[in-house]
Amino acid sequence: MYNYFPVIDLCATGKNIVALRKARGLTVRDIQNFFGFEEPQAVYKWQQGKSLPTVDNLLALRDTRLQNRE
Repeated sequence: MYNYFPVIDLCATGKNIVALRKARGLTVRDIQNFFGFEEPQAVYKWQQGKSLPTVDNLLALRDTRLQNRE
């Protein structure tokens, strides 16, 4: 019997977060402020593929309100 468990590629996910952030014209500080984090380390870890955002934070990243506010 073969059990398949999906695997999330941390590096690819991090690269996607960077690409989407840049496409929206956002900085790491913008994302940090959006989530209310005191420090930007969590965002950097996501981008570097060292950790993943929680499911709720991952869904919040797609929020249309998270746009460059220039």
